[in-house]
Amino acid sequence: MTDTDKIYIFDTTLRDGEQSAGISFTMDEKVEIARQLARLNVDIIEAGFPATSPGDREAIAAIAREVKGPVIAGLARAVHSDIDTAYEAVRGAESPRIHVFISSSEIHMGQQLHKHKEDVLEMARSAVAHAKKYVSDVEFSPMDATRSDRTFLYDIVRAAIAEGATTINIPDTVGYAIPSEFEDLIRSIRKNVPESEAIRISVHCQNDLGMATANSLAGILGGARQVEGTINGIGERAGNAALEEVVLAIKTRADFMNVHTDVVTREFYTASKLVERLSGMALQPHKAVVGKNAFRHSSGIHQDGILKMRETYEIMDPETIGIPAGDSIVLTKVSGSHAVRARLADLAVHPTDEEFARIFAAFKDVADAKDEVDDRDLMAIISEQTQIQVTDAWTLDLVQVSSSDHGAPTASVRLVDANGKLHQDAAIGTGPVDAIYQAINRVTGMKNELTEFSVKSVTEGIDAQGEVTIRVQTDGGTYQGRAADTDILVASARAYLHALNRAIAAASR
Repeated sequence: MTDTDKIYIFDTTLRDGEQSAGISFTMDEKVEIARQLARLNVDIIEAGFPATSPGDREAIAAIAREVKGPVIAGLARAVHSDIDTAYEAVRGAESPRIHVFISSSEIHMGQQLHKHKEDVLEMARSAVAHAKKYVSDVEFSPMDATRSDRTFLYDIVRAAIAEGATTINIPDTVGYAIPSEFEDLIRSIRKNVPESEAIRISVHCQNDLGMATANSLAGILGGARQVEGTINGIGERAGNAALEEVVLAIKTRADFMNVHTDVVTREFYTASKLVERLSGMALQPHKAVVGKNAFRHSSGIHQDGILKMRETYEIMDPETIGIPAGDSIVLTKVSGSHAVRARLADLAVHPTDEEFARIFAAFKDVADAKDEVDDRDLMAIISEQTQIQVTDAWTLDLVQVSSSDHGAPTASVRLVDANGKLHQDAAIGTGPVDAIYQAINRVTGMKNELTEFSVKSVTEGIDAQGEVTIRVQTDGGTYQGRAADTDILVASARAYLHALNRAIAAASR
């Protein structure tokens, strides 16, 4: 490693990422993601916004207790009660941080806060000072900084530093900035607030105009030494800067950026797939760095170039982020457990013996239905078999569907309860999947509302696995279910039962 400045990586997947419409992580899921972020070796994990709900406070406290290595941060408005709550949530961490924010733009102060500049300045001072009583590590964010009056921005930054803020974050809250403009803003803060030399400047860029990664890199060029973002770029509206893009840009263009991170990039692919599975937000195939097509080539010219020398059309080695460069092991129905374990190791997946037994059994089922099981099939199997396990109140034993373009679709299901007793019923529906779900409802007696249903092909071809993700609402809670099978009706039934089992488990708790 050459003597370059370190860029601190601040992951807000569990806070800003969870603000994506349709995402609601459970406490167990948050802890699982946080553990993967620790393996990724990010510097700071913003575990949530403690004042929003008791559930979020409990999840943040669990992460603070159980996840070692990164700084654990909790977000708080510039309100003393928020700061008190944030401290209670993060106090168990090895290295706790309180992240305080308040709006600084004219439009936010006038329309959202209904406050004058003098009031906001005093609130910022008071909040940072209050947080400093609890922890030595305090971050301050003037929200909507890129649309703020620069003179006032300098004043509020100076005030926060005077009260003890150790990190000043400059957020492009609505994705408004152009990269050259954002770089100039960071430079101007360093120039006009000399006190900023003693603290760390951070950047947090939203992706409303598709420039979050570019603006984050521009912020680094302007002097920022912390970057905030999320895995897969999930987040409010169009999302945040995708950390895998920012980190790989720094790594790939170290010659230009002249900075480095301590991130273990081989863990990015695993982190990406984990967040994709638990959030239910599928990546577009052409997503930079971690998308399905990021390292695939169909053009003959490109294929020829790659075969002769990878670097002709690939500026990154896929192994750098945990994707094997080539498939040396071809998995079929005659493959043994050693071959499957070796392929999982290539994918940087290391299941427990219990998890592997489930993965291998599911692999055999898929391999019986198709000629070859590729990496995407394996990742779908892994996602299903290693997800948070609940004690199944119901398991699927059989599903049969009758459907045609004339007549009502009919489904018959046979389920096994927790005591091993068989239950069977049938129902008609508006379509085959609806008929299955109506039949399951008749057996289980559960009242719920299906709020989301999506199905996608894991691989190409007529023998591809269908991956079904659903959400149901019942008893005021929302529960996600997911399953994959070469028969999408079977996958639909299993995904539905997975969601219902989670709802039953939550009710019993």
